[in-house]
Amino acid sequence: MDHASPHDDETGDLLSTLEVIEAQPLATRADAYETLHDTLARRLEATPGSPS
Repeated sequence: MDHASPHDDETGDLLSTLEVIEAQPLATRADAYETLHDTLARRLEATPGSPS
């Protein structure tokens, strides 16, 4: 009866992404964090019901 919710999948994906980023050299890590920030900001802005 252990069912994963979509939120759990997103959290797992984010954690996996962070682990991959942390394993990279510092210069590459900075670019990867910037890309992740942009992606998360776009997703947050696109969320239905968010205040405009």
